[in-house]
Amino acid sequence: MQIVISDEALRWFKQDMDAEHGDAIKFFARYGGSSPLHEGFSIGVTKEQPDDVYVQIEKEGILFYVEKRDHWFFDGHDLHVLVDSALNELTYTYKKA
Repeated sequence: MQIVISDEALRWFKQDMDAEHGDAIKFFARYGGSSPLHEGFSIGVTKEQPDDVYVQIEKEGILFYVEKRDHWFFDGHDLHVLVDSALNELTYTYKKA
């Protein structure tokens, strides 16, 4: 599994979540909603220092990661984080690894 953060998404994290060098952004399985991978679960995102990292990527000094306890959610897929420019919201796509 890999995490891919688009340049637009990186700007979104900096502007909307005040992410800066040294911060960490966690992607996690959240009960409720739906995703293409799991009905009844969606992806959550929070600014939080890592505990037990499964996969990570760093862009401009900001760490983006998924913890081991949430790896099941991605089910062998890479996570691509993009921005819907019309709504100024994050979007996620999952590509088979």
